[in-house]
Amino acid sequence: MKSIRRGQFLIIIMLLIFLFMFGILIYKLQHESAFYISHAHGTSLGKVFDRNGDVLFDPDATAEKYGQDYFIDIGNLIGDDSRQMTNTLVAQNKDLLANFSFMLGEQSNGNASIHCTLDHDVNRTVYDAFGSKNGCAIAYNYITGEIYICLSKPSVNILNHYADIDSLENGSLLCSVFYPTVPGSTQKIATTISALEHMGYDKLMSKQYDCTGSYTNLSDTVIKCHQASGHGTQNIIDAFANSCNPFFAQLVEDPDWKLSDIEETYQKMGFCVNNETDQTYLNINGISAYTASTFLTDKKDFNTQWGCMGQGTTLASPLQIMTWQSAIANSNGVSTMPYLIDYATTVSGDVTAQAKTEYSAQMFTEKTALNMREIMLQNGRKRYSNVLPDTDIGVKSGTAQIGNAKTENSLLTGFVDDVNFPIAFCIMIENRVSGEVTTDQIASVMLKNLKDSLNS
Repeated sequence: MKSIRRGQFLIIIMLLIFLFMFGILIYKLQHESAFYISHAHGTSLGKVFDRNGDVLFDPDATAEKYGQDYFIDIGNLIGDDSRQMTNTLVAQNKDLLANFSFMLGEQSNGNASIHCTLDHDVNRTVYDAFGSKNGCAIAYNYITGEIYICLSKPSVNILNHYADIDSLENGSLLCSVFYPTVPGSTQKIATTISALEHMGYDKLMSKQYDCTGSYTNLSDTVIKCHQASGHGTQNIIDAFANSCNPFFAQLVEDPDWKLSDIEETYQKMGFCVNNETDQTYLNINGISAYTASTFLTDKKDFNTQWGCMGQGTTLASPLQIMTWQSAIANSNGVSTMPYLIDYATTVSGDVTAQAKTEYSAQMFTEKTALNMREIMLQNGRKRYSNVLPDTDIGVKSGTAQIGNAKTENSLLTGFVDDVNFPIAFCIMIENRVSGEVTTDQIASVMLKNLKDSLNS
């Protein structure tokens, strides 16, 4: 009898395990089948729409249907289903677009779709504002995290089906918003934040250094200023607005803070410093965005000082530079995380993948955020009042030397001080030449058109 009962018990256990595993299988088929089907050749996919209902991706798109250049500003961001580009919204979210479910099978006229936060009309206007120049621009709501503008030039016309792939400019298949670049003097935001964190506002404000056009640092290396005649005696407000290299070199050397203080702040802001922290990636609805990195060895060393001014080994993506502005604009030292997908619908029309606002860890104190905010706003009032008239913006520009200083990129980052129009942004123009379009001109086009669109 005991052996019979033991056998019955084992059979019951085996049946329970079978039912449990069968349940897992059904769950996976129900919830994951769309992923695998969506990556199969010839699968029916839905469309991607912008915030106003404009189509951003259509698997059946033609030039006759949309116009030859309709997708040019979003080619390397939204992408297509050709598998030529992998770090794009479509490539990373094909499962959300699959007109297939375990219960219904494939439905060629299904309701699978992705609804984005992007404003395609304004995005294209900003793309055109670059004229003959290459570069990128991104802007988002620093309260909610919605990305309204995201573009990178050169781009790719997906309606050409890569027939011209051999003649495409380098970088056409990558949205440079998500990739590291030399940040130039926009890095002085992070360096000033670190000084505020570890010295305090009053002590930092008491620091005054002379700029005669160059400075020989403590390792006997010359740091040049962009203004050959120098800026004279300055405090942090003046030097930040003037983007004065000699001032910041002397600030980095100041004994009232340590190299470890700078490293600590940078790491909290997401920098990989000296390869001592993991090189992680920001994830924007599946799109990988590289995180900032730098090498700091000695406060007296030229390369360390140069890195604290956004040159040398320092790299950051325009997206990450932009997100730092939200931690300043929100006055709390916490970044609002950006996103592109507002929501998606399944093949049967049910809403899924609903966006929610998320935040970074605390990067710096609220007091530092408030002080940094005012420093940037003073710079905006003094130098950039024409960008968005009658509205305060906090701004920092930057010039990044590229390729042994043979070319220079121009950057501009900042935020709009308006709770009804809470926009943070970053703009970069590659190989900037005097007399051509400027970052503040592009910022003006972007902010004015975006404000009109959001208020319409």
